Amino acid sequence: MLLHLLPLSCPSLPAPPFRSGGRSSSAVGGGSSLLRAGGRVRRRALRGTDVQPETPKRGRRGGDGNEPPHAAGIGGDSGALLASVRKLLAGAAPAAEEEEEDEEQEGFPKRWAIVFLCFSAFLICNMDRVNMSIAILPMSAEFGWNPQTVGLIQSSFFWGYLLTQIAGGIWADTVGGKTVLGFGVVWWSIATILTPVAAKLGLPFLLVVRAFMGIGEGVAMPAMNNILSKWVPVSERSRSLSLVYSGMYLGSVTGLAFSPLLIHKFGWPSVFYSFGSLGAVWFTTWATKAYSSPLEDPEISAAEKKLITSESTASEPVKSIPWRLILSKPPVWALIVSHFCHNWGTFILLTWMPTYYNQVLKFNLMESGLICVLPWFTMAVSANFGGWIADTLVSRGVSVTTVRKIMQSIGFLGPAFFLTQLSHVDSPAMAVLCMACSQGTDAFSQSGLYSNHQDIGPRYAGVLLGLSNTAGVLAGVFGTAATGYILQHGSWDNVFELSVVLYLVGTLVWNVFSTGEKILD
Repeated sequence: MLLHLLPLSCPSLPAPPFRSGGRSSSAVGGGSSLLRAGGRVRRRALRGTDVQPETPKRGRRGGDGNEPPHAAGIGGDSGALLASVRKLLAGAAPAAEEEEEDEEQEGFPKRWAIVFLCFSAFLICNMDRVNMSIAILPMSAEFGWNPQTVGLIQSSFFWGYLLTQIAGGIWADTVGGKTVLGFGVVWWSIATILTPVAAKLGLPFLLVVRAFMGIGEGVAMPAMNNILSKWVPVSERSRSLSLVYSGMYLGSVTGLAFSPLLIHKFGWPSVFYSFGSLGAVWFTTWATKAYSSPLEDPEISAAEKKLITSESTASEPVKSIPWRLILSKPPVWALIVSHFCHNWGTFILLTWMPTYYNQVLKFNLMESGLICVLPWFTMAVSANFGGWIADTLVSRGVSVTTVRKIMQSIGFLGPAFFLTQLSHVDSPAMAVLCMACSQGTDAFSQSGLYSNHQDIGPRYAGVLLGLSNTAGVLAGVFGTAATGYILQHGSWDNVFELSVVLYLVGTLVWNVFSTGEKILD
């Protein structure tokens, strides 16, 4: 690019050498070296402190003292060349300095630190939730609770959980997700720690504390959805949500694995004290490191903030919720109906699985508890795998609508297929495999309907998740109760058949009415 600056009529004459750090090079070679040099060398070159042109020797021909017409201009051409190089470097230096700044600020992306903190919150969330399913056995023996009382205690969690789904979404969308999620973790952690005290005071106190715990956990999902809608670009949405929701699955694995050990060594109250105290550790980090939006974070790099704000479609917290507009959109109702259909089958499998293993597969209670960990672990792995597939498809130009429909169709039709196979298998191992595959394909829903709230209405992501998850919780409550009724008058095949029907209904509704485009501003 610099060759046109050299004298064209003296190819035999060497170009004037340059001195840089004690080494000489040709004009062209020196210019190339300068262009390849790092930011410091370029800045020194601009100041003229390191690069000095040598005075070229005057060449003579024939000893007559006359110089070729162009020879006298060599020094001038060299000066022009150096001036041109300096001009080029002057333009490149600011860019080099900017690159150096970006390199200095590079590290673990702040948005993924936020995602990891949300993952940790959901890990603690399900640890605190499932510990009661293990601790209830020694507790009922100590306090003399009958099965009806045990069922009442287990269901009391959902009283508060249902109450705060929509309310938590409204709160998160109006004041910001950081405050709401922080409140939720502190609230349910305190309720977890107070559980042993309440149980010893009496059944009414225990029911109230369990309902309070539901209140805290009820705001978690809407608040998380609000935060990620502001922090995560569309191209990373599926992966981030899948990672966060896998925290719930791994929380169940951790809770089911460690609760029996703690109870055996320290007694059942230790489960609530130890798990509940984890919330305080989490909140300390959350309060100092997390922000509701990258626009509020003073520590985030300019490059990352630009990346997030250029791709993220969410904006400032809303002042009012346009309920009429939200409820008039068919894709919103597709979310609500599909969430109901999805959770019906999911809650039945997760709630009644130990009973199925014990009654049908003839596993003992210890074996049932250990095998129950397998579906949760399978869901954690497949959720992240599905998130990677979904984001890869989006990055390669596949429309978000198509990706959401593909992933959710797998999340519906996969479980439907494997549940239909349960009536045809004749070995416990195959039955467990079908259950694990059913839950594994179910986890693809994290890249389907669970990611869709942020697609269609990022500003109202918390409210939308609150609406659809309310339907999902109702499906869990009604589905769990209906399963007991069906088993009294029918068989497990009837239970699975009803779930398959709802999976097929959800598939139809989702593929007809859902969209991945933003429909709410």
